[in-house]
Amino acid sequence: MPTGLTRDAGWQIGVSRTLPHPPGELWRLVTSAEGLALWLGAGVHPLGGPGTRYRTADGATGEVRSHHPGSRLRLTWRPPGRAADTVLQVTVSPAPHGAVLRFHQERLADATERERQRAHWAAAVDALERLGPGA
Repeated sequence: MPTGLTRDAGWQIGVSRTLPHPPGELWRLVTSAEGLALWLGAGVHPLGGPGTRYRTADGATGEVRSHHPGSRLRLTWRPPGRAADTVLQVTVSPAPHGAVLRFHQERLADATERERQRAHWAAAVDALERLGPGA
């Protein structure tokens, strides 16, 4: 199978980076209105517990599947024009000098969408790192 293609989850992508922020502060940043706008899209805040539906300002929709405050958020995500949901998981975990931020997305359509989403998540991590805690 090509890199990024799995039997169970289809095409998937993961982007992770250790950031120099304490885990709790990074989680607050990622789930703040400003943080959510950077990775999910403007107009979403707050994300509630399982079953909470959302819609971004650009028309992407989804539903929270699981929410473990401080560490993990799993949700569906469907931008306008896409036929089916993808599944996205965002995690924050402790690291020796900060915290690891991970975005993992599965059920992507093909290798092209996988590469587009890799660039999106990398840019989101860059933007969150620049923004820093306290936003």
